[in-house]
Amino acid sequence: MRAQDSATADTPIAVPTPPRSMAHPDPTALPRDTTDADPASLPQDTTGAGPASLPRRSGTLQAALGVTAFSLTFPATAWGLEGFGPWSLVTVRSLLAAVIAGGCLLALRVPLPARRHWTGLAVVAAGVVLGFPLLTTLALETATTSHAAVVVGLLPLTTALFSALRTGARPSRTFWFAALSGAAAVIAFTVQQSGGALTSADAYLFGALLVCAAGYTEGGRLARVMPGWQVIGWALVLCLPLSVPGALVALAYEPVQLTAHSVAGLLWVAAGSQFLGLVVWYRGMAAIGIPKASQLQLAQPLLTLVWSVLLLGEHLTPAAPLTAAAVLVCIAVTQRARG
Repeated sequence: MRAQDSATADTPIAVPTPPRSMAHPDPTALPRDTTDADPASLPQDTTGAGPASLPRRSGTLQAALGVTAFSLTFPATAWGLEGFGPWSLVTVRSLLAAVIAGGCLLALRVPLPARRHWTGLAVVAAGVVLGFPLLTTLALETATTSHAAVVVGLLPLTTALFSALRTGARPSRTFWFAALSGAAAVIAFTVQQSGGALTSADAYLFGALLVCAAGYTEGGRLARVMPGWQVIGWALVLCLPLSVPGALVALAYEPVQLTAHSVAGLLWVAAGSQFLGLVVWYRGMAAIGIPKASQLQLAQPLLTLVWSVLLLGEHLTPAAPLTAAAVLVCIAVTQRARG
C-alpha cells in the first residue's frame, strides 16, 4: 500500500489547459461599435499581401464604380431639365429612388436601424438625397455642366475635411499635399473650361458642395455598421414625407414634356445616381476609408466632361489629357499615403 501510494504521489496529474481564447482573451476580438470611428483609423493590413488587401481592392473598385455613376449625374440632369422643371425633377427623382430602395428593404425584411443611427441617416438624407440634387439642378438651369464640375473637383477635399472634423482622422502631410494638388488641377481645368467667369449659380454650387460632403462623411461612417445600400435606402425612405407631397405640388405647377432625353435623364439620376451609385460608393468608403475614397472623385470632373462631349456635344480643350494625367498621379499618391 505504501509503495502504491508513493507511485501515485509521484505521477503527474494532467490538468486540461483552457483554450487560448479563454485563458487570455484577445481584446481585439470583442465586438465594438465603430460607428464614430473613421474607417481609415481602424486596424488594417498594411502589407498589401494579407487577406485585408482583397477587401481594400474590392472597396477601391466599388468606390470607382460609384464615381463613374456620379460622373453621369450632371449630363443626365441636363437631359432631365429638357422636359421637367427643377423642382419636379428633384422630387420625382427622390420619390422613384425611394420606391426602389423601399422595395428592396421590404423584400429582404430588413429591420429598422437602431435609434442612435437615425440622426446620421437624417444628415445623409438632407445632404445627399435632397440638398445636393436640388442645389445642383438649380445651378444647371443657368450653368453648363463643365462649370458645375467645379463643385465636384472641390468635393474630395471638402469630404476629407469633414471627415477629419467629424471623426478625428489625421491624414498624413503627403496625403494632404496630393489632395490639394489634385484639387487645384481640377479647379484650374474646370474654371478654364467655363471661361473663368463666375455666375449666379456659384452660390448653389458651393452650397451643394458643403451639404454633400457632410452627407458623404455620415454615410461612410454608418456604412461601417450596416450595409451601404441600407444607408442610402433608409435615407431615401426618410425623405418620403417630403418627396411625395413635393412631387405632387411641383408637377402641378411646372410643365412637363416627356421626351426620350428627359425620361432617360430622370431614370438615371433616380436609379443610377441616387441609389445604385451610392450603394457601391458607401461600400467602397467603408472598405478603404472616407479620405482615400473621396480622392477617387478627383477623376469625376474629367469623366463628366467626357460624357458631356458624348451626350451633350460640348467641346474639350487640349488641356484635358494633361489634367487627367496630373489627377491620376495625385490619386495614386493619396491611395499609397498612410492616414
